[in-house]
Amino acid sequence: MKSAIAEVAQTYGIENWGAGYFGINSRGNLIVRPSEGDPRSVDIKQVVDDLISRRVKLPVLLRFPQIFASQVRKMNQSFRSAMKEFDYKGEHLAVFPMKVNQRRQVIEAYLEEATKYNYGLEAGSKPELYAAIALDQAPDSLLVCNGFKDDGFIDLAFVGSQLGKNVVIVIEKLNELPKVINRVRETGIRPMVGMRVRLYTRGSGRWEKSGGEQSKFGLTTTELLHAIKMLREAGMIDLLRVLHFHIGSQITQIKRVKAGVKEAARVYAKIRKMGIDVDHLNVGGGAGVDYDGSKTSFESSANYTMQEFANDVIYTIKSVCEEENVPVPNVITESGRILVAYHAMLITNIIDEIETVQGVQHFTITGEEAQVILELYDLYKNMNSKNFLEYYHDALEHKDELFTLFDLGFINLEERAKGEVLFWEVCGRANNFAKLAQVESEEFDDLRKLLSAKYLCNFSVFRSVPDHWAIDQLFPIIPIHKLNETPTDTATLVDITCDSDGVIDRFVDLHDVKEVLEVHDLNENEPYYLSMLLIGAYQEVMGNFHNLFGTTNEAHVIISGDGEYHISRIIHGSQLGDMLNFAKYEKEFLQDGVRTLLNRQMKKGKLTEDEASELAEKYESHFTDYTYLDTNGHR
Repeated sequence: MKSAIAEVAQTYGIENWGAGYFGINSRGNLIVRPSEGDPRSVDIKQVVDDLISRRVKLPVLLRFPQIFASQVRKMNQSFRSAMKEFDYKGEHLAVFPMKVNQRRQVIEAYLEEATKYNYGLEAGSKPELYAAIALDQAPDSLLVCNGFKDDGFIDLAFVGSQLGKNVVIVIEKLNELPKVINRVRETGIRPMVGMRVRLYTRGSGRWEKSGGEQSKFGLTTTELLHAIKMLREAGMIDLLRVLHFHIGSQITQIKRVKAGVKEAARVYAKIRKMGIDVDHLNVGGGAGVDYDGSKTSFESSANYTMQEFANDVIYTIKSVCEEENVPVPNVITESGRILVAYHAMLITNIIDEIETVQGVQHFTITGEEAQVILELYDLYKNMNSKNFLEYYHDALEHKDELFTLFDLGFINLEERAKGEVLFWEVCGRANNFAKLAQVESEEFDDLRKLLSAKYLCNFSVFRSVPDHWAIDQLFPIIPIHKLNETPTDTATLVDITCDSDGVIDRFVDLHDVKEVLEVHDLNENEPYYLSMLLIGAYQEVMGNFHNLFGTTNEAHVIISGDGEYHISRIIHGSQLGDMLNFAKYEKEFLQDGVRTLLNRQMKKGKLTEDEASELAEKYESHFTDYTYLDTNGHR
């Protein structure tokens, strides 16, 4: 017989999506390990309690740099293993795409580990490139410049080359190449040049349109040949060192990876046969994260491992090169999501439960009520395991009759309230009988969702998990405590924004997508914490400032021993003043406006000078408040 902890772990699917980083300890608390299979772990509830004692308010983003480093090592080991197995003579040079998470602390954590393997960075815009140039990379690592480029972008790339970076300027559009050629002539600086090729192959999943014939990026075959001709005529064909392609992010099917690599390797081989010493093949990004643990081609999953990804990339390139009798290239990868997704989680507290009804204990039936209410009460009192389906259908009809009578003015507000409560009580009893009878039907699935609690969570969907709102991305969500107790309720999660879309109502499941999350009953006297995991990729950089909810507080946790840890860094989130400045409400402007109102009230005799001064001080004191609700971690 399974223990309660094992059953709860299965309920939330930790072993399916956790990649060996997450588990439950004997106290029923969520734990995090610094690497897969590591005996060391940290109790997340203990960390949260520690942060609250330091006056760090929720919500808080926890980072685990060791997990990031572990994923970098895993990628390196995967490609080294593949190259050894297939006797591949080239090198693997990964670059981390800064667009996945540009936060300085994240990039620095990556470079600390990446330097050991000559892994570098990829910049897709001028701001990213400006930052990347100043960062300390391994001498033999690459700085790949993707994205559409103007003169300023190209000028920055040349600055990077002069500062000793191994810059690769990837040509996305043909009109970029003359600018590079002219700059080489003017400066004498000779950076590596790459050509992004528009392949016929497309990826799979939500971002499959990133590749294929209709992709907005890359050169057609005709444009590629013209670019080669331009470089030959300029006497700079030796600058062409990299062939690049990208078929999409979060590729769900490994067969699409193999197809794209095969096509690109064939293009590489043909260019080599033209007498051009291209020696790097950039296979782009796209290695998928198994967010839901199903290991399928579902959009929030991937049907392959990192090792399988590496094996297929290396084997496919080598096979094509052997057929074409050309040397194998060094392989560049730009997979960022798989490296950074696991390292961050958001911790939020439940503020309250939004209830549909208050329950029959809040009123009495006198017998003088309208007939529809008396009939609903009769259904509630007399429902049993044999008649629950019939009575549920009767209740649906009575609900419509109730609202019709109210609209026509035949019943008052108090009677309507009684009718609503009785209807939901009938639904609740019908749902319980359906569970006991193991009824599987669409109408009872819908009913269960309607009856589920709505937990009000102290966070913003649009700031912390925008992909859930925008593209229905699934993220694992699990309480950080009480995991030695079987959850007895279900809920959807609503955030504190003034937007009906600020809700999470899709949850990970091994075989389906759940519309409710298993949760524990709320206790008025103790907090209840939820964690949202695998949010390290894109969520921070894509998050917006809906309602001017800003960035959350942040803590970096280093696991030093089993149960031992230290918080290496605390970064405070946005204050009211930060977000008001963002929206161009400068402090002086706001204070001048309040002083004007205070003077007006004093002239009317409604405020004394002392009262006005006290009110001004109170208003100004909130300028440094945290933008989220201040509950000190409690309900």
